[in-house]
Amino acid sequence: MKMPRHLYRLLALSLAVALPGPALAAQTYGLVVGVDQYPNDVSLDGAVRDAEDVYRAMSSAGFEVVKFTNEQARKDDIRKAWMDLVVKAAAGDTIIFTYAGHGAQMPELIAGDEADGLDEFLQLPGFDRNRAAETFNEIIVDNEMNAWFGEAESKGVHVLFVSDSCFSGGMSRSVSGKTRLAPAVTVKLAAPSQEAVDGAKVKEIDFKQVTVLAASLESQPTPEVIIDGEPRGALSWSFARAVEGSADRDGDGVITRIELEDYIFSNVKNRSEALQVPNFMPQVARSESEVVVRLTRGLPAGADSGAAAGTTTKLVKPAKDLGWTGQIALDITGAAARPKNAEGTGTPFRWDVASGVFYTPNGDVAGENVGADRIQSVVDKFVLLDFLKAMASQNPGSVSLKPVRDIYAAGDRLRFDAPPGRYPNMLVFNLANTGEVQFLDMQAAGTESGQFKLTDVEVVKPYGADHLITIWTAEPVDAIGAVLADPKVTPQTLLQALMTRLDGKEASVAIQPLYTRETL
Repeated sequence: MKMPRHLYRLLALSLAVALPGPALAAQTYGLVVGVDQYPNDVSLDGAVRDAEDVYRAMSSAGFEVVKFTNEQARKDDIRKAWMDLVVKAAAGDTIIFTYAGHGAQMPELIAGDEADGLDEFLQLPGFDRNRAAETFNEIIVDNEMNAWFGEAESKGVHVLFVSDSCFSGGMSRSVSGKTRLAPAVTVKLAAPSQEAVDGAKVKEIDFKQVTVLAASLESQPTPEVIIDGEPRGALSWSFARAVEGSADRDGDGVITRIELEDYIFSNVKNRSEALQVPNFMPQVARSESEVVVRLTRGLPAGADSGAAAGTTTKLVKPAKDLGWTGQIALDITGAAARPKNAEGTGTPFRWDVASGVFYTPNGDVAGENVGADRIQSVVDKFVLLDFLKAMASQNPGSVSLKPVRDIYAAGDRLRFDAPPGRYPNMLVFNLANTGEVQFLDMQAAGTESGQFKLTDVEVVKPYGADHLITIWTAEPVDAIGAVLADPKVTPQTLLQALMTRLDGKEASVAIQPLYTRETL
């Protein structure tokens, strides 16, 4: 995703305004926008679901939230709602603004303002690029958002902007879903507002209380991916789970910038199957304790929530309480017996019997040469993977695969690192594209290294989607290790062992998708 260079600058004049003292009871407000229906452009499938999900999560957290979807998303109404929240908020409060929909680019409004000569904008339903001059009031330009955010910061109000859209980029994998990138505007337009002019004058370094979270890097698009059988934005889905409390790692009632980073990076990778990497601005947290979301209402703005309210133990839910069904949906092209656990609902996986190609609901090739003798193992692999994703949604771990790409070709050499986790016991294994389970490592408490590395892995046949899994836990892992060490272990057997030993228990899970093919 192309991050707007000016997206979080502060109006220079606002810096001269004295900041009020801290509020006695910090509050959080939300402004949620989601657009699927674009009468003058390609419509989306999951942006309104994203908005509704984030709205429910923020409302359940006790935030005061206003929401605009589809034709309700008119610029003047959104602008008024923002101003109302800024007026209502006091110093120390937070406004969270989330957007799911199309992003696009246009020639810069102010000459010399952008290094690449392009401004970025959020596209609302009323905009028609074929009548751009007449409908330009239905876009929100990055410079305008500078001014909006500056209004909040001048009062000492924190801002978190979550943008589940994209402005540029391309992907290597063949994915069937839509991307949140609208065609660029090519004609030179006048500035749609005075704010679009004023916002070009400020410098991003001036912002002290604004954080921007974008769905992907400049080099990547933001795709709509299938989550729980439905098209969604991986960032919005992950942010909703974060606000529900999953990102609050220590259960103290606040989500720090570092906690949000760790949670969002891992879960966006898991849910997008490594198609995108989120982007935070500023890239580094301003401090180790910087708070970006306050889940506990009524605490003083500067108070430590754990100290004031008492640190609580997080509730760990079993996978079925997190939406895991133990099934996947599967379409079969050609005559074949239906595997067990392939009667789920939602967007299906697809198996072409004649070619042996197995496709994910996103349209990725997940396996080649999958015959009748392998199909059950492949289905069981994805049932197990969904179970692991449910576990990871509560407590994700962090691993890395380098170089970072969305797909790798035959002969590529990779490095996989699983660092020490927060728990003393660790399991590492691979769920291969063939459906096989490949045991890589087990470390129990007291192990000297506490980490795992694969330093020179070469991509070879068979191609498809592997998933490198790391689990850290304080629970005993010897019995699970014994299951993994069996050369005949199946995904179904491993699933039963994990359900028996770790389901509903404290465990951190990291999933590293690895998509391969013969040539790029």
